[in-house]
Amino acid sequence: MTIKPMTTKEIAQKVINQEKMFILDVRNEEAFQEWKIEGKSFSYLNVPYFDLLEGVEEILSDLPLDKEILVVCAKEGSSVLVAEMLAEKGLDVSYLQGGMKAWSEHLEPVKVADTPNGGELYQFIRLGKGCLSYMILSEGEAAIIDATRMTDVFVNFAKEKNVKITHIFDTHLHADHISGGRKIAEQTDATYWLPPKDAEEVTFDYARLEDGGIVKIGVTKIDISALYSPGHTIGSTSLIIEEKYLLSGDILFIDSIGRPDLAGKAEDWVGDLRESLYGRYKDLAEDVLVLPAHFMNIEELNEDGSVAEKLGTLFLKNHGLKITDEREFRKMVTENLPPQPNAYQEIRKTNMGKMSPDEEQQREMEIGPNRCAIRSK
Repeated sequence: MTIKPMTTKEIAQKVINQEKMFILDVRNEEAFQEWKIEGKSFSYLNVPYFDLLEGVEEILSDLPLDKEILVVCAKEGSSVLVAEMLAEKGLDVSYLQGGMKAWSEHLEPVKVADTPNGGELYQFIRLGKGCLSYMILSEGEAAIIDATRMTDVFVNFAKEKNVKITHIFDTHLHADHISGGRKIAEQTDATYWLPPKDAEEVTFDYARLEDGGIVKIGVTKIDISALYSPGHTIGSTSLIIEEKYLLSGDILFIDSIGRPDLAGKAEDWVGDLRESLYGRYKDLAEDVLVLPAHFMNIEELNEDGSVAEKLGTLFLKNHGLKITDEREFRKMVTENLPPQPNAYQEIRKTNMGKMSPDEEQQREMEIGPNRCAIRSK
């Protein structure tokens, strides 16, 4: 049998549609345990490539005959060789085109809503990294929120929709991935917005995203209102669209809350985090739809592939929103901080404009899962 490549787009659709698939991951055990392709109906076998150099006979009994088999490695090469050996044994197998490196960079657009005045709201899901970006369309104009460095995806999507990108927002200075906001702004002559308290060390010009500010998108006037919500960073600012959608950045997630320590100030910022969640967010309507900048695991995806939940539901179910005692909250946050994101200091400096790594260096800086959340359970 011949082997065939499977694209990241094809895998993304299988994830969203909750299709069954068996993944043979031939990276080393540590890499697999830290980060893998997640799917609600996927099953896995991890056998390092070097254990298969003598042949695949010993694992044949561990492979299913009734499921599609995908071989995965870091950059593609090893998975092709293993897939060829399996094909010689009569198995129908595919390999991940571009490996986990390509998976880390794939963005899948999902429509979240048609806004009441004729606009559209899209979520761009980076399944391999847990990042979530957004695009709002209205009367020939578009705004982008928390864009990743794969800027062509956003620019091409806007072209397909025949809209002009006029505004780009970063809800905060990101530390786990490189922002594409400034690059898109340069390409499209759009206005780039950043919270000023996060921009004290940046080397470029920006528009000040401040509490109470309103930006209009399109003739039909979609309001994007800024809500200062510090805690993940000192400048973190949420966006409220038409009083119906809360883009919470890295302050609030579906199953967790944001970490306050990526600038080394957890003890100082944990109070801000609590005030943003238990004060500013508590004052918002319960039926506002929360749209975060990250998700933590595949279980947070809805049936349509989106990552979203009503604020009132999160106050009932999210453990980080149910701790009434301030000391207990502070203890929960500071004692449950996950490992720091890969190369987070270099990523912060890149997003400040202080570093200019090439494309391959940027890929290496971002490899691995996102780590923006407090594991509060």
